[in-house]
Amino acid sequence: MTNSKKIIGKDPKNTPLLEVMDKSNRPIAAMPVEEAHRQLLRHRSVQILVYNQENKLFLQQRSAKKSIYPGRWDVSARGHILVNESAQDAAIRELWETLRLKVDRLQLIRELPATPDTGYEFVTVFAAYKISQPPTPNPNKVGGGYFYSNEELTCMIKEFRELLTPGLVTLWETGLTVPI
Repeated sequence: MTNSKKIIGKDPKNTPLLEVMDKSNRPIAAMPVEEAHRQLLRHRSVQILVYNQENKLFLQQRSAKKSIYPGRWDVSARGHILVNESAQDAAIRELWETLRLKVDRLQLIRELPATPDTGYEFVTVFAAYKISQPPTPNPNKVGGGYFYSNEELTCMIKEFRELLTPGLVTLWETGLTVPI
């Protein structure tokens, strides 16, 4: 009899594993995040946009210790979907790990295809609207954060693009950062 217990995204050495996907977003292998990134393999991720009562978007400043885009401003929270994890569960986990936020509801905004612009990630974008509790950024992942109005974000994109992650710029260019 086989063990039917699901293992969520870790190998025997406790390294986070994600699923490598084919071009149709079907899983074909599992490997550590760093290896999938190194080989530019397609995989899944989530991005979460967090808005306060005034519809301002929380942007995190990535930790200076991050290997990719250290110190740049980014979406509220982002992360990889681990083996046997749903996009919704990954988004809830990332909100807690990154910002110590628990939300009642996440709204699915859009799914983006894996392209060079998304870092070869099939991205599922969620939003949390009208949160009342303040985010508490995890200093191991985030250098800080601030709520920005759409006008302030537009100014940042136009004048200080080099301080932002490409993922944030892509979401802004597709109109996904404007609250609905």
